[in-house]
Amino acid sequence: MKNPEYKNHIDYLAIQPEPIRSRLEMLDNCIKKAAPQAEELISYQMPAFKFHGMLAYYAAFKNHYSIFVAPEVLNTFIDSLKTYTTTKSAIHFPFDEALPEDLIHDIIKYAVQRNLEKMLLKEASKKKTTNK
Repeated sequence: MKNPEYKNHIDYLAIQPEPIRSRLEMLDNCIKKAAPQAEELISYQMPAFKFHGMLAYYAAFKNHYSIFVAPEVLNTFIDSLKTYTTTKSAIHFPFDEALPEDLIHDIIKYAVQRNLEKMLLKEASKKKTTNK
C-alpha cells in the first residue's frame, strides 16, 4: 500500500488516531510558539519547519513520536535529553509521557538562532567576496 501524500501539517495530523494526534498537535504548537516566523511545510513526508534553513521535523511512529533537528542542535542539549532515547538527529518521546514543552521551546529557539548566525556568516562571506 502506498503511503499517503500530505499537502500540509493539517493533512498529516488529520490521519493520526487519538491520542497520537493530540500529542503531535501539542508538539506542532510548541514549535510554532518558539519560531512563529518559521514556514510550515512537508518534507520527507513529515511536517517540518524552515527558517533560514531547516529547523525541525516531527513524525509519529508505532511506540513514540519524534522531533528531528540538526545533530549540532541535538548535541547542545544532550545532557537535558538523558531521559529520552536519541539518535544522531532525533529525540523520541513516549506517548505515555508529558511533552517537555520548555525543553522543546529551548531547542527550537536555539535552532532559530543557529540558522540566523549561519545566514549572517554566509552574507558576510559574500560581501567580502564581492568587495575584492
